[in-house]
Amino acid sequence: MSVQHCGVMKLKPISEVAKFQRNLIPANIPETYKLKSMFESVASEESIRNGIVAFRDFLLILCDRLISDGDVYAKPPKNPSGIGDYPFLYCITNLLVDIGYHGKLSENGDSLSVAELPLCIASVDEKGKKISPKISASALFSCVELLTLCGFCFSGVDLEVRKLNISETQPLKVSFPSNPLLTTGLKAMSIAEMELRTTRRYWNDNNFLRCDYRLLKAEDSDMRDVLVDFLYPLPKEIQEFALQLHERYTNMGLTCVNTRLGLVSFAYAYIGKSRKLLSEREIYSKRVWEFSYSLKDGYCLFARPKKTERYADVIKTFDVSLQKKIAQGYGCYRKLGRNRCQFDCQGIRIPLNEQILAIGGDIEAWFDQEIPKH
Repeated sequence: MSVQHCGVMKLKPISEVAKFQRNLIPANIPETYKLKSMFESVASEESIRNGIVAFRDFLLILCDRLISDGDVYAKPPKNPSGIGDYPFLYCITNLLVDIGYHGKLSENGDSLSVAELPLCIASVDEKGKKISPKISASALFSCVELLTLCGFCFSGVDLEVRKLNISETQPLKVSFPSNPLLTTGLKAMSIAEMELRTTRRYWNDNNFLRCDYRLLKAEDSDMRDVLVDFLYPLPKEIQEFALQLHERYTNMGLTCVNTRLGLVSFAYAYIGKSRKLLSEREIYSKRVWEFSYSLKDGYCLFARPKKTERYADVIKTFDVSLQKKIAQGYGCYRKLGRNRCQFDCQGIRIPLNEQILAIGGDIEAWFDQEIPKH
């Protein structure tokens, strides 16, 4: 749990963070989809799509390696900002993006020639102040060592020396021999990360390490398809129950937004006939309920009822366990002092496990009461 004692954040083990991250990697990527025109100069659409699948497969290998011995590489920070805040995840993301974005694809697309890695070298700002590299020398070595174990090849780099000097190895040739198309996927995904991402990257909001190929798509993805990917690690019966809720309430007029405001979430809000074009954040603030996946709580359904006093007689017909949860309510319980917020304001938490199936009918009857009648 995200609990602070004497000013120290209790981190989850890197293995658990990697398992969390692995669940967010899409299990099924379509064979065909139209790409944004900005990628025409990178490679053919088929090569990019196949390269993205290769990149996804590499990410699964990376997560498995972090699960097995990630503690060798990912050291905890002194003052973590979250229960899974490992700087190494930023470093390895930054290095891969630097390689992909600044590297030049070979003619057949099987390697990248990298003449510069801006995040690995010190710089000077407009006022003449020296700025340290975002990836330190020690972190760079650890990243290259781990990426090599995962299948990357860095020509001219001798890991036995235990020290890397990027300036001496440039231009650096980077390849992935077991699947040469990966470098094409890395190039495309890096461009998307640098030029299409609109929010700041957090440890739990990392489109790149999720292989979020949808950023490259010319057309918006169907929200149901995105939800199917989200639910994939769960048992089939729970997937079907969640999809049933999604279809029921979108058909009843609720708007669904896939938000990553500090967590992975599908939020359902009733916005009525609002004339104002609402932002994702504004829609999220009006949510009635949401599916959520976080390192702290796992897969959950969170409800934010506002009218329970109006249908108390209906609540009395629900399963006793659900009645108790509704009676407890939700809200911010942060105490004075050093206790961190436990995010109880997110709503009434119901884990997405087998037990939710027994109260599925009650949940529908409950949510039905919260939606305005037309």
